[in-house]
Amino acid sequence: MAITDWPADERPREKLLKHGASVLSDAELLAIFLRTGVKGKTAVDLSRELLNEFGSLRNILKADLKKFSEGEGLGSAKYAQLQAVVEMSRRHFAEKIEKQGVLSNADDTKYYLKTHLAQYDYEVFAVLFLDNRNQIIQFEVLFRGTIDGSAVHPREVVKRALDLNAAALIFAHNHPSGDPAPSQADKQITHKLIEALSLVDIRVLDHIIIGDNGSFAFSEHGLI
Repeated sequence: MAITDWPADERPREKLLKHGASVLSDAELLAIFLRTGVKGKTAVDLSRELLNEFGSLRNILKADLKKFSEGEGLGSAKYAQLQAVVEMSRRHFAEKIEKQGVLSNADDTKYYLKTHLAQYDYEVFAVLFLDNRNQIIQFEVLFRGTIDGSAVHPREVVKRALDLNAAALIFAHNHPSGDPAPSQADKQITHKLIEALSLVDIRVLDHIIIGDNGSFAFSEHGLI
């Protein structure tokens, strides 16, 4: 049965227009993006199969062109459209945060960092540089590779903070493995950085780890 033959309250597009996007399942959201199915399958049927094949909606969003195009009904045109949607969403939220200037709560901070770090398939270490009113001066990825004492250099973090005249910092890095829990190396380098920055009176407000399975804030667990 075609989606147009479904009751109006069960059609993804009509549900979205009536109740908002948040009530839709991953399959329904993906079906709206796909617009059409393939022979013998509605867009919703196809979406369910793709979610099962890729494992999650996030895996579809993160797939490269080659992997994405292996999915039934997908190709370079759909890939380009999807990447444009993802980037518009990221820019929308980043612009909102940067316009208000201040990271006013932990949830906004985590989401801001997630929009910047979720795209990486390898580990990166980034810093949010803030002024004395916690307004954003700059966000920068400073190091790439496994976060340990050999990859993250406190001297370079201190130098960049002084260059930007930052009064406070928030560290962030991603765990591509998915689990945001900090390793012993994560804890050790955080304390090294705090010690180095305290010598020049720059505060460290938090260290937030972003993973597929959520996020971990050092400040919320008494680690800072």
